[in-house]
Amino acid sequence: MDEKWTVLKVLQWTTAFFERKHLEQPRASAEVLLAHVLRMERLQLYLNFDRPLTSAELTAYRATIQRRAAREPTQYITGKQEFWSLELEVTPAVLIPRPETEVLVERTLELAGDSGKCVLDLGTGSGAVAVALAHERPNLKIIASDRSLAALQVARRNALRHHLQHRVAFVATDLLTGFASAPAPFHIIVSNPPYIGERELPSLAPEIIEYEPNSALMAGPDGLAVIRRIIGEAPRYLKNEGSLLLEIGAGHAEELREELAKVSSFVHCEFLRDYSGILRILHLQKGHNS
Repeated sequence: MDEKWTVLKVLQWTTAFFERKHLEQPRASAEVLLAHVLRMERLQLYLNFDRPLTSAELTAYRATIQRRAAREPTQYITGKQEFWSLELEVTPAVLIPRPETEVLVERTLELAGDSGKCVLDLGTGSGAVAVALAHERPNLKIIASDRSLAALQVARRNALRHHLQHRVAFVATDLLTGFASAPAPFHIIVSNPPYIGERELPSLAPEIIEYEPNSALMAGPDGLAVIRRIIGEAPRYLKNEGSLLLEIGAGHAEELREELAKVSSFVHCEFLRDYSGILRILHLQKGHNS
C-alpha cells in the first residue's frame, strides 16, 4: 500500500485478502475496520470512495488487517459492538454481545412491565442486558453482578456511556453468593451464563476459543454446570412467583426439560426460540410457597 491507495481500492484489496484467509463477512469486516481507522461511519466510506489514504492511515489500517487475519474478532479491534441498538464498549475481558441475547431482554421486559420491579442481571459481562433494560424501563431497579472486576469496569463504562450510571447498581460476586443476607430480593433474575461444553471446543471458531474469555464460555463437559447451579440456587433469591430467565445452548432444552420435571421449586417452565429458531431462552417461574 502507498499514498495512492483510495478508500475503494483499499476495501477491494482487503476484501480479497480476507476471502483468501477464509474469514467470515470479508467485505463487512473490511468496511468496519477502515471506518474505525478513519473515524467515520461505514456509510461515509461510500461517499468517499475516491479519497486517498495518508501514510499514517495506511499504517494504522494495516495493523488492524493483521490483527483480523490472526482471527482476532473485529469487535475487540474496534472496541465496540452494537446491542439493542446501543453502541457498547467491548474488551477481551467480556464476551461479545450477540443478537440472540436480545430475546432475553425482550422476555424480561415483557415480564417486568412498567412497574418498579427489582431485576438482577447475573454475570453481566459487558453490561449489555442491564444497560438495555435500564434504557427501556426507567422504573426498573437493576442490579448487575459479575465475579470479574475487569468485566464490571466495562459494564460501568457502558452504563455511563448511555447516561444510565445511576440506574444500575454493580456488585462483584460469584453468581448469587453475594446476596445471601437478603431475603428473596428479586422479582426477576436474568442471566446469559457460560454454556459451552468441553466436547464442543473443536467446533468453535478461533475467534471464540483464542480471544473470548474462557471463564465466560465454558461450563463443564456438557455446558450445563453453571446453569444447573443457578437453577438450584435461584429460588432462594426470587420473590414468590418471581421469574428466572436463562440463555442456554443449542440442544440443551430437551435435557433441561427432563431435569426440571423433577424440580418442585418452579411451577412454570417454557423455552423460547431465538431469531434462528433455536430454543435459546429458559423461563422458570417460582411457586407461591416455594
